[in-house]
Amino acid sequence: MNTRSPIVGVIVVAAGSGTRLGADRPKAFVDCAGRTVLERSLDSVFGMQREAQVVVVAPADLVAEAEDIARRAAGAAESSISVVAGGDTRQQSVSNGLAALDAGIRIVLVHDAARALTPAAIFDDVVTGVAQTASGIVPGVPVQDTVKRVDDDDAVVETIDRAELRSIQTPQGFPRASLAAAYADAEIEYTDDAALFAAAGHPVSVIDGDALSFKITTPWDLRRAEGLLASAPASIRVGIGTDVHAYDDESELWLAGLAWPGERGLSGHSDGDPVCHAITDALLSAAGLGDIGSVFGTSDPRFAGAHGETFLTATRSRLADDGFTIGNVAVQIMGNSPRFAPRRDEAEVFLTGLLGAPVSIAATTTDGLGFTGRGEGVCAIATATVSRQYS
Repeated sequence: MNTRSPIVGVIVVAAGSGTRLGADRPKAFVDCAGRTVLERSLDSVFGMQREAQVVVVAPADLVAEAEDIARRAAGAAESSISVVAGGDTRQQSVSNGLAALDAGIRIVLVHDAARALTPAAIFDDVVTGVAQTASGIVPGVPVQDTVKRVDDDDAVVETIDRAELRSIQTPQGFPRASLAAAYADAEIEYTDDAALFAAAGHPVSVIDGDALSFKITTPWDLRRAEGLLASAPASIRVGIGTDVHAYDDESELWLAGLAWPGERGLSGHSDGDPVCHAITDALLSAAGLGDIGSVFGTSDPRFAGAHGETFLTATRSRLADDGFTIGNVAVQIMGNSPRFAPRRDEAEVFLTGLLGAPVSIAATTTDGLGFTGRGEGVCAIATATVSRQYS
């Protein structure tokens, strides 16, 4: 198990008002194809290969809402994310984010939540650049239009060589100590973090950005983002779950969501249904949302004696909240009893109805081998697929 603390920190700036978008709330909290701009931006952050501490900077009156959004986006990485209130300016908001980073952070990325479709690979490229050069690294794309300098009367003064120009994006990355010192010494407002960093005398280099990293500023930008999301292919993810319960002559048997009167029961904090529990684990695993123990802990008295359908219904709802659709589920049961085949169709129909997706179940006795063959308990292994639109 990796117990090392991350050395990378990502500050996601979501404190702006976004007046040019014309919405009735700050743009990071505006809906973009069914999910907020902030949540879509955090999807990219949590798609990084390197583990990072994430600090979201939100308007003071929306910190609680930002915390809910951040927890959904983080899933199993919830402990790595925090939310702080922003300041009156973007520069003050980033400064608040810097103050919230752990002492062990060595590389800081600052990202505008409004660049909600930025590919996760850009974050990794920026981290690598900072680590290799110890300088500021910013992504940028070539300027496509001809650019002219004009005077106060809008008369053309000169044509700028666009080969020397880049449109700069985020995330922008920096060595933490140098960035913090630059912020502490800054006396004026800069247009971006790279300008502040360079004004303090530090070098900044540009790496290739991505066209998807455009900033959602106007209603047209928002429609563009929604159009791209609508036409994007679905991301299919696979999860595996395993559960084992020992036989218990004092318990009723619940298996695959069904009651089995007269059959030898299984022990457990809830109803001891290994099929439903394995499916729950498989679905949560596929969506990256933890496991049954972390989501429905045995210390929670609400789930004492709960039946499998309670876990499956709650899991389906949790996945839907995170934008996931269940594709299908396959389960393998291993155990000597009960004889499953006579009720296979009934169980598959019941579970399919609960999950809104096809569920298929197979069963084996393992030819007398292992703990299931010795009649000590029942094991279930589930595989699940889920999908979500790329964001």
